[in-house]
Amino acid sequence: MFLIRLIVPFVIFISIIFIIVVLINYNRKTNNMDPNQIKPKVNAKDFFLNLGAFGILYTLVGNLLGLLFTVINTAYPKITNGYNYYGSSSISWPVATLVVLLPIFIILMYFLERSYRVDPDMQNTLIHRGFTYITLFVSGCIIAGDLVTVVFYFIDGRELTTGFLLKVLALLVVSSGLFIYFISDLRKKLTRTYRIVWRVIAGVIVIGSIIWGFSVLGSPRTQRLIKYDEQKVSDLQNLNNQVRSFYSSKGFLPSTIEEMANGNYYVIKLDSQTQKPYEYVVKTDDQTDTTYNLCAEFNKDSKDDNTNMPIYDNYGISSWIHPAGHYCFNESVRPNNNPPKSMPGV
Repeated sequence: MFLIRLIVPFVIFISIIFIIVVLINYNRKTNNMDPNQIKPKVNAKDFFLNLGAFGILYTLVGNLLGLLFTVINTAYPKITNGYNYYGSSSISWPVATLVVLLPIFIILMYFLERSYRVDPDMQNTLIHRGFTYITLFVSGCIIAGDLVTVVFYFIDGRELTTGFLLKVLALLVVSSGLFIYFISDLRKKLTRTYRIVWRVIAGVIVIGSIIWGFSVLGSPRTQRLIKYDEQKVSDLQNLNNQVRSFYSSKGFLPSTIEEMANGNYYVIKLDSQTQKPYEYVVKTDDQTDTTYNLCAEFNKDSKDDNTNMPIYDNYGISSWIHPAGHYCFNESVRPNNNPPKSMPGV
């Protein structure tokens, strides 16, 4: 998800630069061919203000929708038949993007609007109109695709879940807002007062989405605690793999974590949050000596956390879902039919 949010705006940004360059060249050729034809000239300031404003706009919209979809997926998880949807529940990236880029976008739009009030003809440049038509085209396609999807689900007899309808509504509201704003701008129906009203509406939507995200997924502190828990699970999974590798090569379970560390096995022994050692305990009541516990202290209950997906390996399905507090995962290895290469204490 992180890469998609990073790459897609970049690709769109580069594509728009290419289109703008083509439009500028066309504008120059047209003016050179007809000296009597008067068109507003494009300067560097207008070019980069438009490029920055619209580039940031597309990034903001993408991250706003990403934030809303993540919150909806968490608040209204998808109902499946044995197959669960797993995806990142972190809202750190979209929230950071919205908080930083929204003020920058408002400032750039302010400078653009001020230049248009001084010279109204600058609003008719191919750069501004090209960006506007691209935005109208993309938002119109999203609106049409949104409505087609709803009709398809209805005709196909699929269940219109709350989460699905909220995603449709989010796409419809955002894309419709863009379409109405820029079609009004193209028709010169946007006064200074209306522009301020649109800024307030956009601010309310963004701030409301961030507040909703924190209310569903927790505060930044909660997110930090969840990250600690994810790291602990990752460390225990690595430790579990090293235990199995040790057993596969030696024919018996290691007695301690230090025994594996001294045997050139890569293990993380300490909890990065508490700096306390992870617990590894061989179950001595097991006659086969093939079961053991891996324990840690967790901050949050992960039963509803989509990031804790089961692991599929040669031992079957291994679940790493845990409650809050001290918890031990009961793991095992398959009995080794081959005689061990060495025995403990020998």
